[in-house]
Amino acid sequence: MLNNITLGQYFPGQSFVHRLDPRSKIIGTLLFISAIFLAESYVSYLILAVFCLAVIGISGIPLKFVLKSIRPLWLIILITVLIHFFTTPGRTVFSIGPLTVSDTGLEQGILMSIRLVFLIVMSSLMTFTTSPIALTDGIEQLLKPLKRFGVPAHELAMMMTIALRFIPTLIEETDRIMKAQISRGAEFGSGNILRRAQSMIPLLVPLFISAFRRADELATAMEARCYRGGDERTRMKELQFQSIDLAAALVVLLLVAAVTALKWFVR
Repeated sequence: MLNNITLGQYFPGQSFVHRLDPRSKIIGTLLFISAIFLAESYVSYLILAVFCLAVIGISGIPLKFVLKSIRPLWLIILITVLIHFFTTPGRTVFSIGPLTVSDTGLEQGILMSIRLVFLIVMSSLMTFTTSPIALTDGIEQLLKPLKRFGVPAHELAMMMTIALRFIPTLIEETDRIMKAQISRGAEFGSGNILRRAQSMIPLLVPLFISAFRRADELATAMEARCYRGGDERTRMKELQFQSIDLAAALVVLLLVAAVTALKWFVR
């Protein structure tokens, strides 16, 4: 089950998407997310779906691998859909006991689930096609103007990237501990909710200890190598915003403009 979690992983490649500047990918992802929430018509959702599939195809990442990023969050998507089904007023379509599902709730629930899928897929594509080092440099460069206001740009970028990078490592560690506990007779999938919560204690305690140990080892290794961030730190590869980044940014801007126009002219 845990092997299906792909968030934070990097999928090496030489595609057009891989070669883009990390800053353009971060900004492009944020613009796409804004387009998701501007979309209201079915035509807008169709355009966003075509754009998603086109980016996946250009990146060279298997569609099956991208879709695996949705599996760990299916419960959140399901809860979101059910909340919209049962809480949105409108014409009643059918009832389940005291709960009624309206036509508006049915439509809003489906559209919201599609929005979440788009959000997860495009965010995952950014991490699949951007190495942790490039992602750190990109975030730091984008936050650099805020340093004059006292924002620690480098520290924030490093913290975000390390957290993202360690997600797959912690997943592997969780899987290893879970298998070890199962071999000792532990059960994680049986009993009521309270019993299942109690059964997670033998999993969470060693996981937290392992996470703190890894963090301490990482800090020690960085100190041993005299690591120091900030303006005085040099990079092996400087970021360069090239013509392909400008072309990619224009394409995403056109996408946002098209979705915004459809918001006003197509209902």
